[in-house]
Amino acid sequence: MVVDGCHTIIGDRSAINQAIADNRRPRRLFAGFKVGHFTDENAGTGCTVVLPPPGNVTSCDVRGSSPSSRELELLHLDRRLEEVHAVLLTGGSAFGLAAADGVMTWLAERGVGYRTAAAVVPIVPAAVIFDLRAGRASPPGAVAGRAACEAATEEDVATGLVGAGRGATVGKWAGRQHATEGGLGLGNAESGGHQVGALAVVNPVGDVISSEGAVIAGTTAARPSFTGPGSEEVELPANTVLAVVATTASLDKRAVRWLAARGSDGVTVSVRPAHTRYDGDVTFACAAPSRADSPVDLDVLGRLATEAVASAIRQAITR
Repeated sequence: MVVDGCHTIIGDRSAINQAIADNRRPRRLFAGFKVGHFTDENAGTGCTVVLPPPGNVTSCDVRGSSPSSRELELLHLDRRLEEVHAVLLTGGSAFGLAAADGVMTWLAERGVGYRTAAAVVPIVPAAVIFDLRAGRASPPGAVAGRAACEAATEEDVATGLVGAGRGATVGKWAGRQHATEGGLGLGNAESGGHQVGALAVVNPVGDVISSEGAVIAGTTAARPSFTGPGSEEVELPANTVLAVVATTASLDKRAVRWLAARGSDGVTVSVRPAHTRYDGDVTFACAAPSRADSPVDLDVLGRLATEAVASAIRQAITR
């Protein structure tokens, strides 16, 4: 059926099975990148930290109209800073940004950060999803951020309802009461010697769709229609897809910023509707330094970033 211009295929199990087959579960983000989760089952929330290799170049792309974040301005092309020491994705809305304090302290204790005359100062960009629930308001804080760092591993990274994806939901465009579970996923793509990995926290207004346009997870409303601005069912800051794109390549900050934008395209092709005024979508891109002399094809990396993010989003909810 067609609903508000969204081509929706419901109950097509063969399409869903194909989507699952097309998104075989990677167990790591990318070589050299560590990922750690803190999950609060009682509060239905959590946070996820990505620890990139030293010497990385990092930037980001913001597509949603309702982002909540910390230190993103440092990733702008006009800013001198290039390397970050962690990226934090967290639940708890703006309250959850406090988890970055724990990440910073954990890194500083290990001498990781920019050295100043007074102290080592880690740079930890962070972005949040809105997963607050009535009666369960216990957002991640500094203790949660530290715990995520302690749990960080390069291999066997857990996916699904863990970390920042624990309280994520999808398909809220026809009313929050009709939403289904979201989650956290990993994806990767490679071509011609180029490789890209992606991690995504999936909490959008829209449905998650397969490459063929089938709804993998979305609204459960029997006769769905978009509730629209001003409705009590759609809260302005309450939806977001967060992603981290990772690769190894010698790229400048402008190229990494472009790679982040191509990662955001992965949200565009796997979520419908995507990047609405009610979403706070943010995609980070992080390029670890490369010792290889072979040239990098940025256009190929961009295409792979789109594929990897789309795969991570679909994998987050095909469990």
